[in-house]
Amino acid sequence: MSKLFRRRATGSLVALALLAVPAGAHEYKAGALAIAHPWTRATPNGAKVGGGYLSVTNTGTAPDTLLGATVTGADHVEIHSMTMDGTVMKMAPVPGGLVIAPGATVTLAPGGYHMMFVDLTAPLKKGERVKGTLRFEKAGTVPVEFAVEAIGAKAPEGAQGAAGGHDHAH
Repeated sequence: MSKLFRRRATGSLVALALLAVPAGAHEYKAGALAIAHPWTRATPNGAKVGGGYLSVTNTGTAPDTLLGATVTGADHVEIHSMTMDGTVMKMAPVPGGLVIAPGATVTLAPGGYHMMFVDLTAPLKKGERVKGTLRFEKAGTVPVEFAVEAIGAKAPEGAQGAAGGHDHAH
């Protein structure tokens, strides 16, 4: 094999590897927790609420609990569940926070667990990043940034159709 061919083949593999990672991918680590791809949807002018989504994987041997969060530009953040009761969608705060069992991944996504950003002071705009802090019982506070996706996004950009590329065990 010639050096030129090897160089081109290696360059192609590197390019393919880069394509496999979503452009907006960003991850955070806090103790035994791996936090993947915090994101939110753009909001129309005048909207007072927004949703926050991400995945948390617990690589440790003890459970941890997502107790709450703060987000720049929101009065407060609530952790919610969303369920269907026949044809009625029900959303409710999760009392005591969201437990992440050892070895489990919990995904906050549209139509399920999510964070509700309450009393937004300005619209969330596609392409921006919103600073926030997650608060865990054991791992403590973790600064993150939420990537703002399109208004109707169902997953972070680059992960559409792949359910966000995460395990959806709850």
